Amino acid sequence: MRLNHKHTDRGAFTLLEVVISAALMALILVSAYLCLDAGMRGKRMIEPRVEVLQNARVAMALLTADLRSACPLSKDYDFLGMHRMVGDLPGDNLDFATHNFTPRAERQSDFCETSVYLDRDPATGRFSLFRRRNPILAPDPLSGGSREEIATGLLGAKFEYYDGVDWYDTWGEIDGKKQQTSNRDQPNLTGMPEAVRITLWFDADPLAKGVAADTHSNAPMVFQSVAQLMLADSSQASASSSSASGSTGDASATGQSPSGMPPGGGN
Repeated sequence: MRLNHKHTDRGAFTLLEVVISAALMALILVSAYLCLDAGMRGKRMIEPRVEVLQNARVAMALLTADLRSACPLSKDYDFLGMHRMVGDLPGDNLDFATHNFTPRAERQSDFCETSVYLDRDPATGRFSLFRRRNPILAPDPLSGGSREEIATGLLGAKFEYYDGVDWYDTWGEIDGKKQQTSNRDQPNLTGMPEAVRITLWFDADPLAKGVAADTHSNAPMVFQSVAQLMLADSSQASASSSSASGSTGDASATGQSPSGMPPGGGN
């Protein structure tokens, strides 16, 4: 009597197949993790830079708009630009007037006294760029009004001034004793520059925790723009005409014409 044995195929994996499958699965998971980690690191690096770009764009737009419509600040000084240091950081400041202002209350016009300077924000401890605006004529054009924060996370601000020939680090002096002169016939003690070059340094990672903004090892992001003062020529022409009329008056008082000849001495 013969017994028939039926063989069943269970479809089981061999040990080698299991090891290869596990190795492939681990390789796929590690690759996916590395890709995800690279994406997250890229996002963490880009997000603060996007904020810096937005800060720089807004600050440059505000400053260039004010400077393009800049006009003399007062009869004592038209435009003031001072080079200074805030700790170890360059923190230049500007004082001028601008017509880039929309009046919103009584006693206001489109004339606005403006100051731009770098200062530490007491709330965050970081340096910010502030703008003071005073739309009301004041006895002291360098004070009054209200200030607003136009950019945060700065590592420096520098302003340079163009007189048509050269660039200078400062412009004008309150005491009228500026020693620096241009290559023109007259020193740039008064009047307004033809253009202002703006350079702003921003912290590349303003969201870093526990590290002061001015001690980061990352290289700062630098932004630069040049604003042409559209009213500078008319201001200087007005000053030149006033100076010329004053010279004519002096010559007439001494009995001489502006050309150095006595009146009626042409014949």
